[in-house]
Amino acid sequence: MEMLPAVNVLGGVLQPCSMTPRTGFFRDGLCNTCWEDAGSHTVCVIVTDEFLVWSSYVGNDLVTPRPEFDSPGLKQGDRWCLCAGRFLEAHDEGCAPQVVLEATHERALRVVSLEILRDHAFRGEV
Repeated sequence: MEMLPAVNVLGGVLQPCSMTPRTGFFRDGLCNTCWEDAGSHTVCVIVTDEFLVWSSYVGNDLVTPRPEFDSPGLKQGDRWCLCAGRFLEAHDEGCAPQVVLEATHERALRVVSLEILRDHAFRGEV
């Protein structure tokens, strides 16, 4: 699998999303992607309890550890490379978490507009 160029939605170098827990399609801490990443794990979010409950409700339990997928189970405040489509669903349902734009891969723009991502932008320090 060949990684796509590591460019964020602002046109700059893709910044790390999280090393603890280690996130990303490649579990490299970044929202790097490739054409084989069908889910487009490209949106770096800061999860909230509200989002985690909603995600479980729609069938994507991110709280329970899943060692077979190298997923430790998430808690409020964790950063995670979320599928772009799932982020858009959460936005449409009114429970989208904050987005770290500098750590969100430009491929997310195939699914989510920059305007929507900016509306949920994390305003703290990256």
